[in-house]
Amino acid sequence: MAGGRLGVKAGPRFGAGRPPRYPALMTEEDLRREIIARCREMNRLGINQGTSGNISARVADAMLVTPTATDYDLLAPDMLARMPLDAPDGAYEGPRQPSSEWRFHRDIYRARPEVGAIVHTHATYATIFSMLRRPLVATHYMIAAFGGPDVRCTDYAPYGTPELSALAVEGLRDRTAVLLGSHGMIAVGADLAEAMWRAVELETLAKMTHLALAIGTPVVLPDDEIARTVERFKGYGLQKKS
Repeated sequence: MAGGRLGVKAGPRFGAGRPPRYPALMTEEDLRREIIARCREMNRLGINQGTSGNISARVADAMLVTPTATDYDLLAPDMLARMPLDAPDGAYEGPRQPSSEWRFHRDIYRARPEVGAIVHTHATYATIFSMLRRPLVATHYMIAAFGGPDVRCTDYAPYGTPELSALAVEGLRDRTAVLLGSHGMIAVGADLAEAMWRAVELETLAKMTHLALAIGTPVVLPDDEIARTVERFKGYGLQKKS
């Protein structure tokens, strides 16, 4: 039933399809609460404004995603939409409609089985580069946190459309972040902590690049150096709690 509600169900504990970074005994209720905490965190950190961004997490064969046009300070766990990844377009469980950007969240999970969480924001400096259609390049070694020598910038497509979703999925090919033309950014991770870490690092990199360009022309590191750093980063960055 496209665009309709499926009815609210109690969420199971994570089983098959659970991203490996999530604790085995974490419940869907726990995950709902963490999504809300991360939404408030991204506004507190200044990488998003109001309700313009959205966050999701994979749960078994579905995703939990923030509802549309809802103040993060007023969010409650049962307000998050649960969307089966193989359901008809727009089908969801819950009392509120999912974010208008649900489509690219769903399609990224379909295309990237290793992704367990997605953070989408309109962070100021990352969005400036997206407005200029400029990718972020290797002016700092932290570009390696995103899987390669650049973070691509897509063309523009209206929000919530299949066209934007296709651009996002392609822009994320072999990467863990992408700039959406005249829109904002997407960062992905194995879990919410990793996706949020990458979103913060991406905005920091965009800010540093913006300030460096105001002074002169930043030096771009060679691709082979970034390739080596990508390998080193497999044991660097945000570490899983033991």
